[in-house]
Parts: sequence; structure tokens; C-alpha cells
Amino acid sequence: MPRILGVDIPANKKLEYSLRYIYGIGPTRAKSIVAESGFDADRRAGELSEEEVNKLASIVADKQYIVEGDLRQIRR
Repeated sequence: MPRILGVDIPANKKLEYSLRYIYGIGPTRAKSIVAESGFDADRRAGELSEEEVNKLASIVADKQYIVEGDLRQIRR
């Protein structure tokens, strides 16, 4: 099971849907992240190599999206 930003994303789902399991990433952001990465949108998350998972994580970090723990603290 791939782990991005401390969140285990489902390996059996397509990338676009798996990224939505990260709090703060919805349908629009997931599509833009997959498009920017250049990966096939129909690819399953479990098929990603460690380098590819790191590339997705770096895209989210470079865009400075507020996700997971930081977003949960703001929402309180």
C-alpha cells in the first residue's frame, strides 16, 4: 500500500481516486496532480514504484497544498 504524506492510499484504486484519501485533496486537485505527474490516470496506485510515489508527494509539497495534519488544525 503506497504511503503519501503519512497516509496509506488504497493500492487497488486508480491514482485519481486514491489521492482523494488524503484529507484536503479532492477531485479537482487529484486530477491536476496526476496530470502534472505525467502518469496514466487509469493506473492503479499499487503499481507505482517508490520513486513515482515520491514524485507525487513532491508535487503536493511543491504546490504547497494545505493537507492532512495542517488542514485539520486549521479546521478546529
